[in-house]
Amino acid sequence: MAESNGKPGVEVLDRLYKTIVSRRGADPSSSYTAKLFGRGTAKIAQKVGEEAVEAVIEAMRGDKDKLADESADLLYHLLVMWADAKLEPADVYARLAAREGTSGVDEKKARKNQGG
Repeated sequence: MAESNGKPGVEVLDRLYKTIVSRRGADPSSSYTAKLFGRGTAKIAQKVGEEAVEAVIEAMRGDKDKLADESADLLYHLLVMWADAKLEPADVYARLAAREGTSGVDEKKARKNQGG
């Protein structure tokens, strides 16, 4: 479903996720994604952390274009981590939808009371 402003929406993430899943077991010499899968969960998680830090740095610098680039890198690596964990994007979307209309303060309290 595209945004009403004509810009791509969540469908881009869903297509990317499907592509990422299709790379599992592919030749690591021809696919960066397959190489990440081959290096394991710890390396994938490390890459997510690195990209998050790079996004934060660009946000602090105030460089919107570089922040967009680093955010795209972060989302890609996050999707790889989800695929590695066999977590579907729809599961994350459902969590976000369940939180809609709930203040962040209330949501955090509810998680704390659930032990999370």
